[in-house]
Amino acid sequence: MSEAEAPSPFSGEKAPASPRADLVTAAVLFVLGVAIVAHAFQMPRFVAQSGTGLTAPGIVPGFHGSMIALLSVLLGVRALRRGGLAARGPVAQGGGDGRRLALAAVLGVTYAGVLVGRAPFWLASALFVFAFTTAFEWNEDPSRRARRVAEAAAIGLGTGLAVMLVFEKLFLLRLP
Repeated sequence: MSEAEAPSPFSGEKAPASPRADLVTAAVLFVLGVAIVAHAFQMPRFVAQSGTGLTAPGIVPGFHGSMIALLSVLLGVRALRRGGLAARGPVAQGGGDGRRLALAAVLGVTYAGVLVGRAPFWLASALFVFAFTTAFEWNEDPSRRARRVAEAAAIGLGTGLAVMLVFEKLFLLRLP
């Protein structure tokens, strides 16, 4: 049995994306990764002020961009092996995937564009994690909804406090 015909390992869950969708995603992520690396190389290196290559501000985004590009190549190779270029009819769209993506985008923009800077960072992070977790767990088993909301509140509060402590005590950075 080939990999394309193998039963899904997600017993009871949504099946993985089609090879064609993986191939398109790999192409988009590769372009994004290469663009990040290109912009990282354009950042100042501060060598004139006796800085070394390891202190250049573009080193971390460059690393992340190269990892995105590398992993997108691996995703593309896997998609090609699974028949990503085979001519097929239209691929059935996942129900609700667009809405979930839009919800994640709205929550992320609300966090970064509204909460950060207007509320203490730990509180903004806690509210974001709480809202994100609650939103994506809301329709799972309505009989346990109250417990899931309480768990989301605990996770959000724990995350907010952990972020504050790590940045302020470990990295010695004051958060907004």
